[in-house]
Amino acid sequence: MSTPAAAAEPGILATLACNLDADMLSASFPLLEQGRVEALEWSFDALFWAEQIPEWFTELLRAFAAQNRLVGHGVYFSLLSGRWTPEQQQWLSQLRKLAQQFRFDHITEHFGFFTGQNFHAGAPLPIPYTSTALRLGQDRLCRIQEACGCPVGLENLAFAYSLDEVRRHGEFLAQLVEPVNGFLILDLHNLFCQLHNFGVSYEELIQLYPLERVREIHISGGSWEESGQEPGRQVRRDTHDGAVPDEVFELLSRTLPRCPNLKFVVLEQLGNALQTEPSRAQFRRDFGRLEAMVHEHRAQAPAGGSPLFLPQRPLPTGPVAEDARLHEQQQQLTHILETAPSYDEARQRLAGSSLAHSDWQIEQWAPHMLETALRIAQKWK
Repeated sequence: MSTPAAAAEPGILATLACNLDADMLSASFPLLEQGRVEALEWSFDALFWAEQIPEWFTELLRAFAAQNRLVGHGVYFSLLSGRWTPEQQQWLSQLRKLAQQFRFDHITEHFGFFTGQNFHAGAPLPIPYTSTALRLGQDRLCRIQEACGCPVGLENLAFAYSLDEVRRHGEFLAQLVEPVNGFLILDLHNLFCQLHNFGVSYEELIQLYPLERVREIHISGGSWEESGQEPGRQVRRDTHDGAVPDEVFELLSRTLPRCPNLKFVVLEQLGNALQTEPSRAQFRRDFGRLEAMVHEHRAQAPAGGSPLFLPQRPLPTGPVAEDARLHEQQQQLTHILETAPSYDEARQRLAGSSLAHSDWQIEQWAPHMLETALRIAQKWK
């Protein structure tokens, strides 16, 4: 298996999300063998509870890490939970150990909080863009940065309850990463979900993101779901279980020139969607298309200096930020989403909860998105 050639940084790198998953590795192996994968993204926390990582996989990670081409992508931290949990503390401890074992070029996490009581089963959902949420998120990003000692970033969320939330998302992400001088992953399939689900234009939405802070781009596939509340409407879901749509490649073409500090463009897909040879072949074709676009852009925009995205001042220390009211509201929302037998019942329960007439603005939630939240939460219950 080939590893990336030792050479000067070429600029933007064609990157593969590659985890310890038999189907994903079967799909990825020919690309790795041909030396076409210029960097790896590893969802490191998926293996936090594994008894042992195979030595051959460790060596693969080390080969990319040695050339600053290994990035870590967290999934399960639940950045914006109102209560600090023992699982989050353990997550940080495990990250600290891994950061000593591997040289990560950067570490990222998802925006939002997780539904579900099981730490490894859930889906990230948004919370109100309040000063409380900002304080919590900034505190936890500082703790991640202290644990890993490298640049830290956040990924934009695919799901939103309202158009106002969609329009404010980019600015709030910028505020969250400011204390750690962090960066953004701009997930273009997540953006595609919001463009479709809320009927907003690319030009309007892309200008609301701090594109100078985009260090990484994700592309992936997803799925369509029929809305029961609005017959004829299809909701786009970020399920990572399909080929990359042409529309997302078009978004990549339009977005590459707008991100002056971009370093990694990553193809993601879940291993359980790569169990047949046709699906694996399509995955490799998608990577080839990404690869060609990255190389073309690189030829037109030679590599230059870019920010390190490291803290510019000492990070604050002190007790972990928590908020009891936010935790209570998150627990109520999770319980309603996971147990409501119907959309109407969920609406009724929400109206009688502490989320009513609050910063959550549940009265403005789009019916097709509340319906989607119910499906997400009950899938992961």
